[in-house]
Amino acid sequence: MLQRVDVRFIKTPEEVGLKNPIFIEGLPGIGHVGKLVADHLVKELGAEKIVEIYSHHFPPQVMVMEDGLIRMPKNEVYAVSAHNNAPDLLILVGDFQSISSEGHYELVNAYLDIAKKFGVKKIFTLGGYGIGRLVDEPYVLGATNSKELMDELKKYGVRFEANEPGGGIIGASGLLLGVSYLEGIEAACLMGVTSGYMVDPKSAKAVLDVLMKILHIEVSVEALEERAKEMERLIAQIKEIQEASMQQWKSDEDLRYFR
Repeated sequence: MLQRVDVRFIKTPEEVGLKNPIFIEGLPGIGHVGKLVADHLVKELGAEKIVEIYSHHFPPQVMVMEDGLIRMPKNEVYAVSAHNNAPDLLILVGDFQSISSEGHYELVNAYLDIAKKFGVKKIFTLGGYGIGRLVDEPYVLGATNSKELMDELKKYGVRFEANEPGGGIIGASGLLLGVSYLEGIEAACLMGVTSGYMVDPKSAKAVLDVLMKILHIEVSVEALEERAKEMERLIAQIKEIQEASMQQWKSDEDLRYFR
């Protein structure tokens, strides 16, 4: 039977054999920024799936695949062994975050328990920071539970601004920082500034660029760049439609004046 939080190990920590891995969370959120980055890393680094997580706290539905078969919603943890000077990685990706406040706490506790089983000492959560308007040149805003980690991240161009994000960081990306602090684990959230209106691969690329520097890794960004160009073309079309509508409105207003 499915448990409230059902963690299923495909491989044990001993079987995977990672050494002091860094844990990266990239679940769905604002602009899908974190999810885009984490999914991209899993694909480009050839990561191996080692954990599946099912939960009562996900939406009550099944996922329908292209062939018409279904699967349960799930989140997954992937493992990446070190390359050159890069650290070992654990990457959390998936379909959903919790639909309830209680569920967020239970799931974050489960994520952290997995991280501790693998000997994680540092966590990066990834997300978007919506500002309600289109962003031409996205940058990365940071929050952390460690002054030392803050100083380190500033060297890579991460911005730390007073009282930002306003209202705090909601969901796994924020809660993992707080619970990690209670467990003595350094953690930081890297947020790509985005409009918050749509999926934002351009903001995701900004986060990925910073993350690659932090982790000393190199992956192709071509797929994200292409998606960003597609989104820019879509935004340009939307702007054209808006401008045409505005011109039509002004024209109608002028005609009414002469009546």
